[in-house]
Amino acid sequence: MNISIQPGLLSLEQLQAVHAGGVSLSLPEDARASIRSSAEVVQRAADSDAPVYGVNTGFGKLANHHISKEQAATLQLNLIRSHSAGVGEPLRPEVVRLMLALKAASLSRGHSGVREVVVETLIRVHNAGLIPYVPAQGSAGASGDLAPLAHMTLALLGEGEMLVDGKPAPAAALLQQAGIAPLTPGAKEGLALINGTQTSTALALHAHFSFEPVLEAALVIGALTVDAARGSDGPFDSRIHALRGQQGQIDVAQYYRALLAGSEIRKSHLAGDDRVQDPYSMRCQPQVVGACLDQLRHASVVLLREANAVTDNPLVFTEDRAMISGGNFHAEPVALAADGMALAIAEVGAIAERRIAMLIDSSVSRLPPFLTSDAGLHSGFMIAHITAASLASENKSLAHPASVDSLPTSANQEDHVSMATFAARRLQAMIDNTAHILGIELLAAAQGIEFLRPLKTSAVLEQVHALLRLGTAPMAQDRYLAPDIARATNIVRDGTVARVLRTLPQLPMLWKPV
Repeated sequence: MNISIQPGLLSLEQLQAVHAGGVSLSLPEDARASIRSSAEVVQRAADSDAPVYGVNTGFGKLANHHISKEQAATLQLNLIRSHSAGVGEPLRPEVVRLMLALKAASLSRGHSGVREVVVETLIRVHNAGLIPYVPAQGSAGASGDLAPLAHMTLALLGEGEMLVDGKPAPAAALLQQAGIAPLTPGAKEGLALINGTQTSTALALHAHFSFEPVLEAALVIGALTVDAARGSDGPFDSRIHALRGQQGQIDVAQYYRALLAGSEIRKSHLAGDDRVQDPYSMRCQPQVVGACLDQLRHASVVLLREANAVTDNPLVFTEDRAMISGGNFHAEPVALAADGMALAIAEVGAIAERRIAMLIDSSVSRLPPFLTSDAGLHSGFMIAHITAASLASENKSLAHPASVDSLPTSANQEDHVSMATFAARRLQAMIDNTAHILGIELLAAAQGIEFLRPLKTSAVLEQVHALLRLGTAPMAQDRYLAPDIARATNIVRDGTVARVLRTLPQLPMLWKPV
């Protein structure tokens, strides 16, 4: 599959394909003219004596230091070398692929003043399957993702490293093997390559794509829990949600109605059930998960805008040959979107943990205590729930907004920063926690269904139950439970459960932007 980088027009579907890997990128011919024109503006500035930030001046607080024409090339090299100061584990290949593509897309819009060879090198490195070694920590999310983008760029210069089998290896040899000439940055090009939000945006998109199947699984598992506890489907009536008008809530309720349609278990207690209302963790799923869905949809809009944006500095406007300093590198939109995603991810896990607690509480679920038929001799799901509770608690701490924690940098020149890179990076730990919680809930809900046999749940939920039982037997007595949790979590995370949801006809696209 080839993706043509149409400047400013990348779609979420194309970005998801880049994230997954196995695609090639290309630069359309109609983008080249604007790239060349902006590069000419920068070259004129480099040939003049007038001070232009990042072309013939120092950087940040050192912007008042003039750099001679003879030192202009050294300035750009020194910038990349000095800013390659990241620490920590390397970013995942999916994230680095997105970084390469996003940087190429940004530069291709013709407002950065770089030559075509810069964009072409980014594309060739991506298409060769090379993954620059980029330490995960070291960006404050303003003045661009400087350190991580510098590490990416250093590899393009042949001075840095690439990941091979998860370990760093010298970039120069790998570039040579791929037939790619190391890049030699010209005027402003080093600055354009490291000034921007491509790392924080790539990390946030990675979280978005990773959480998609987990959220879809949460709907399926939440519906299975409703049936296991013989809950009511009345709270999912479309008339309730239409009166409020919140789109995510309306859509989630529609999913629950479809998931529970035709359940024998539901029919069995329509009469003679003295319970008037279910606990909030079952009854309010459309309101809670629907609100989370709205947050995630909003984040997708912000991130798609940012993926297509020009975020370096200064910016070039060819119509009047102007170079104007601004602040598009400030990643506040990404930081706030990532913080909103964090809240949504935490809440999906939090309400799932409450459903597990409800299932093991026989006074509420009316199932055997801790979902075991011989409670006392057997502990059943007692400690599995504690694991879920501990993970939900971790997520609460991780959900603290990163965007409010600004620290001045660069001798107070960069006196307000976004912390967007951490805001996005911490989402993976939260997604892992929520996936584990949902894996535990899936095991518990399936166990609850076992106690209601021979009655069956809906056809689609029976499919999910059967998928779980392919590798995990019912828990007739206490056993080593961690492997079961791992298997259940895996089918939550890898899309197996989500694919069942996607077979339901005539339902709204879950991730459609609003």
